[in-house]
Amino acid sequence: MFKGSITALITPFREGRVDEKAFQSFVDWQIAEGTDALVPCGTTGESPTLSTQERERVIGIAVEAAHGARGRERVTVLAGTGTNDTAATIEATRRAAALGADAALVVAPYYNRPDQRMLEAHYRAVADDGALPVVVYNVPSRTGTNVEAATLLRLAEHPRIVGVKEASANLDQIATILRDRPAGFSVLAGDDAWTLTVLAHGGDGVVSVASNEIPSQMVALCAAARVGDWEEARRIHERYLDLFRVNFISPNPVPAKAALAAMGLMTDMVRQPLLPLADEQRTRLLAVLDACGLLHAEAAVA
Repeated sequence: MFKGSITALITPFREGRVDEKAFQSFVDWQIAEGTDALVPCGTTGESPTLSTQERERVIGIAVEAAHGARGRERVTVLAGTGTNDTAATIEATRRAAALGADAALVVAPYYNRPDQRMLEAHYRAVADDGALPVVVYNVPSRTGTNVEAATLLRLAEHPRIVGVKEASANLDQIATILRDRPAGFSVLAGDDAWTLTVLAHGGDGVVSVASNEIPSQMVALCAAARVGDWEEARRIHERYLDLFRVNFISPNPVPAKAALAAMGLMTDMVRQPLLPLADEQRTRLLAVLDACGLLHAEAAVA
């Protein structure tokens, strides 16, 4: 169901509120650049600090742009709905379904650190009652728990659990999932720097932070791998490897938001407890953006 470059959309703010105009323009640009699918309200979209009303509005804008434009192929919307509360996750997933999302990206419950039996029960409940296909989001560095390969493969037998965003940085685990997954189950890299590796092992794509900045290039990387042009895929990976790294010199999405501000696409405002990028980190970021040819002549958005 999912393949290629899937943008984990940043949520722009202005004067403390969601900047709907900037978000609409940004989503339109992503679609024009050929992004294969969109993730509103993921971690990169600062979902933990969005109100319920804001999350629904962000998902609604993304769905309207992705599904409603004339003369343009429909773009898939994978809405972030995961929380550390199973009932709340089910409700958020149902609301995303009502708003027109195609599937739900559901992060493993964080802080309460469920064991494998509990994780499996959580995801089955969301898939049974959430009214959308589910992509598991495994990111142990943020959640404090790992969805192990054996657990994930049992979940993959559920007809409405259709893929995984794998950000465990555990190649043995990812390779096991790729070897043993059922047909039609998507395995997506959860880190840009791992995209080439996951694709080379037979993965399907990436849920990408860098595609906020370089959407067409991430699409091209995945497309090259899909047709076996590994020289081109490797060339793109190596050209933007420093960007992949610099996007995480501070907690995501702080650096990527600063980059988009420097590119004139939105402000770099984030919500606390996050803060804008520190000056010394900004200097490093701008040097990488310049080397990648991403800085425009116009000044950053104020």
